Amino acid sequence: MKILVVGGGMGGTILANNLARRLNSELENGTAQITMLSASEKHMYQPGLLYVAFGRMAPDELYRDQQSLLEPGINFHVDPVETFKLEENHVVTQSGKRHDYDIIAIATGSRSMPEDIPGLAENSINVYTEKAALEFHKSLCEFQGGKVVVSVGVPHKCPMIPLEVTFMMHDFFQEQGILEKVQLHYTYPIGRLHSLEPVGKWAKKEFDRLGITYETLFNMKEVDGDKKVLHSEEGTEVAYDLLVAIPPHKGMEVIDTNGLGKSGWIPTDRHRLNIEGHENAFVLGDTTNLPISKAGSTAHFEAEALADNIASMVKIGRSVRDYDGKVFCFIEAGKETATYAMFSYNNPPDPKPATKSIHWFKMAYNQMYWASARGLL
Repeated sequence: MKILVVGGGMGGTILANNLARRLNSELENGTAQITMLSASEKHMYQPGLLYVAFGRMAPDELYRDQQSLLEPGINFHVDPVETFKLEENHVVTQSGKRHDYDIIAIATGSRSMPEDIPGLAENSINVYTEKAALEFHKSLCEFQGGKVVVSVGVPHKCPMIPLEVTFMMHDFFQEQGILEKVQLHYTYPIGRLHSLEPVGKWAKKEFDRLGITYETLFNMKEVDGDKKVLHSEEGTEVAYDLLVAIPPHKGMEVIDTNGLGKSGWIPTDRHRLNIEGHENAFVLGDTTNLPISKAGSTAHFEAEALADNIASMVKIGRSVRDYDGKVFCFIEAGKETATYAMFSYNNPPDPKPATKSIHWFKMAYNQMYWASARGLL
């Protein structure tokens, strides 16, 4: 049984490692084979970019060699897929090599697309790449006061990032002694402050307490960099001195070019995680079109469910469990405090008051992540 994992991010890595442990005897006797195809030899801890942006982590802390995170027996190649032939059960890579499979799992991730909104890339800062996070920190350090607008595009990776960035900037400017010279203003594209209603209600109370202003039903249309004005699709506008963007995201271009989905998102069964119409092809992480948070924990929980099912398919010929939509997200809330949102398809989140203990657990998780990628947490 040949199992092919496409993508070496969190979802693909946890899936491959869990499968390697569950199928250890099959790997040893040659009845199963696991291959991972990645675009990079390095693995990035993407949530750490937020801390780079605020000077709390150095960029080199975000990376490990991908091979070092994988269980023995996993065949790892830095050779991204260019062509998917799902009907013929094979892919072709950038190097021209063909890989046949019996089961495939696609975890190619997503990318921020500030260039999709005219003027946004040239006139805003964000935290979604190493370069962008370093530019973010530089801009904060040079800022002397004025109106800071946080504007959110959808869909986007890391659902709590808009709130976390806002709270952390409040603290940063307070620590710099210029908070009284700063107006923080937050915009969101729907009629509340977050897509998850309980989180939005919690955030409203916190924003009101801190004096952070906000505007809902504001979908970014274009940025006039000369006048420093952000225009919305609704016909409104907001002036800024510093524009912080949560850019809209898309899946990877290879998904579109192969006709697997729209905007890089693959139609995915919400419970079995298989590609619609393909019983042996699965999707996880940001690559799915599921209406749930594009978060690391989503990929983690999907990978655990999928590993159980693929291992069972190899051993007994059928799946054994459904993915229930489980997601867990920390929310940095400022003043070295944090809370969290845990939810699933049938259970909404219920954020509690932020505490220092949850913040420090989040800080610890920044280090424990590497064990999590190994599938050990």
